[in-house]
Amino acid sequence: MERSEYNATVTGKIMVTPDLMILRVDTDEPRKEFEAGQNMLLGLYGFEKRSSNSEPEVVPADAEKLIKRPYSIASAKTETSQLEFYISQVKSGQLTSRLFNLNTGDRVFVGTAITGIFRLDETPDGSDIVMVATGTGIAPYISFLRSHIIERPESKMVVIQGAAHRWDLGYYSELTFLEKSFANFFYVPTLTDADERWDGYRLWIEELLKQDILQNEYNISPDPDRTHFFVSGKPDMVAHVSEWLEGYGYRRHHPNDPGELYIEEF
Repeated sequence: MERSEYNATVTGKIMVTPDLMILRVDTDEPRKEFEAGQNMLLGLYGFEKRSSNSEPEVVPADAEKLIKRPYSIASAKTETSQLEFYISQVKSGQLTSRLFNLNTGDRVFVGTAITGIFRLDETPDGSDIVMVATGTGIAPYISFLRSHIIERPESKMVVIQGAAHRWDLGYYSELTFLEKSFANFFYVPTLTDADERWDGYRLWIEELLKQDILQNEYNISPDPDRTHFFVSGKPDMVAHVSEWLEGYGYRRHHPNDPGELYIEEF
């Protein structure tokens, strides 16, 4: 059974882990060009099957209701039909457990409105950009880099990505490739539960920042006049990093009250 609200087709599904996936869809009609870092709605009806490793729903879904939630777009802003999303499964949730059951060729709802103030285009030209992420918080940065890295050679751009294990680092290969390809881009993954094969940082993101690794390794200062920070991911991490930055005089960004700290919580 399919409903007329479904307006896109799944063209790709990459399982990063059993509970993390990259989902690619092709919309029936192109969307407007968006700004990197924005988000849009994905949706499925409650009658759709849930994934095999989901858990009982906390609130059972209404079979006749279209369940919709916003997700950050990972694709470049010029891709207006072929869209990519990086999604974490909430096993007892209504929507992600159904999204994780999708396969290539299946139909899905994609919203037409594209929203969000987590936007790289609002940072001043020439400013250095530090992008901090845990989990699916990496998705908007992938869109940032795919959309803007070539046009901002004068800006140092850094991605700090925190996770427990190596396999939790979504887009690791692409970020490593970008670091080798662009002199102004630096990728800093850090793991809290790494095995003996990992030769990178083994710190919480907050510890890494407080050890002045940005200043000492990359000559980037937490200075609101020179460096803008984006922080995206788990609320605890966002709160700790925000507090650390406020100590340097950073203010949270709002469209009508510009600041140097851009926050997106998951």
